[in-house]
Amino acid sequence: MTGTQGMAEGDSSTPWQPLSSGYERARAREDSLDRLVEWPAQRELIGDVTGFSVLDAGCGNGEKIVQLADEGASVAVGVDISANFPSSRSGAELVRGDLSDLSAVPGLSGRSFDRILFLQSIGYAADGVAALRTARDMLTDDGFLIVTRTQPVRYALERAEQNGTTLGEEYFSTEAFPYRHKAWDDGVTLMKTPYTMSDLLNMFSDAGLWIEKTVEPQMPVEAARRYPHKQAALDKHLGILMFKLRPLPAMGS
Repeated sequence: MTGTQGMAEGDSSTPWQPLSSGYERARAREDSLDRLVEWPAQRELIGDVTGFSVLDAGCGNGEKIVQLADEGASVAVGVDISANFPSSRSGAELVRGDLSDLSAVPGLSGRSFDRILFLQSIGYAADGVAALRTARDMLTDDGFLIVTRTQPVRYALERAEQNGTTLGEEYFSTEAFPYRHKAWDDGVTLMKTPYTMSDLLNMFSDAGLWIEKTVEPQMPVEAARRYPHKQAALDKHLGILMFKLRPLPAMGS
């Protein structure tokens, strides 16, 4: 669950305007962990997209789905609540909408996709299980989901250091906590709900999905040498978890 402080109420997209812009600026840095670690691993897990339809739920400015369109996706759709899209769409269909219910996003009802991506976005859904169930039902027969989330130990460690508590206390805490991302826009406060590894696995199971592959990407050796401060951050806080998910087979099939 996500909330904000100091922002106008009544429009759930309001806080994402500055946040999405700040995220894209941070991602554009040459030492961005998304550029160095996350997107290369995500791209490998997605695989060849030639001739496949792809939906990126929570696509930010759409840069990644535009790249997949350039790499041969037959249909490339990006959905983001901020609508912070560039004027040039380069073959991708970029739509303003809430990833909490993809079937309610304008133009998506009744459509199906070979690949549906939640790249660091599922945590912003009003109900993660419901969002994944809807996405599962939008998959083609041999389609799959890619879901990535920050390693939960990271947030627990940060809170333990801030609060003078233990890692275990914070890891198993269920209280929402305020979070400001200094590299994005520290004028916006998000309310984050803690989660554990078991929370993630149970969310997938409850949504009727099974894990085909899990990846915990590391910094390439050359990048670690070039950006030791980023390697130090990964060594301390760990990184990102990536899951390739497919629908559970129907009972009796």
